[in-house]
Amino acid sequence: MSVAFTKEGDSESVAADLPDRPISPHPNLVTRDGMAALELAYGEARAAYAAAQSKGDVQADRTAMARATRDLRYYAARRASAQLIEPAAGETVVFGARITIARDDGRRQSYRIVGEDEADPAQGSISYISPLARALMGKGLGDTAVVAGGEVEIVGLD
Repeated sequence: MSVAFTKEGDSESVAADLPDRPISPHPNLVTRDGMAALELAYGEARAAYAAAQSKGDVQADRTAMARATRDLRYYAARRASAQLIEPAAGETVVFGARITIARDDGRRQSYRIVGEDEADPAQGSISYISPLARALMGKGLGDTAVVAGGEVEIVGLD
């Protein structure tokens, strides 16, 4: 059979069938900043959805509508499941704490332990479910942990 007689999906219809963004099975813990970011993202998703609807012919731009619908579902679910956790000042590593670690190779790194959606290691924040955060939770200043085959020591805790 010649390909001239087969129907190939155009790139727009393929893009319109976007899969849902995966939702983590872990509790959706968030800091106050994380909650604000979720609210902002939810508002942006609602605006994108409204804009896609108002363009009239949804069939003409199915990609924009599919993306807006997917993002709206994701942020609505994340917002609904968010558990705001206020960081508790103390002498042990907890959710929301800022930690400074010293690595075996002499590097010092500082991170704040935050929720999954707000984690950005390049900006100094790691998810509470990351291997580093899990290894350090409950430990105090001067304690060590083995992470990825190397040892880290907690040298700062805020």
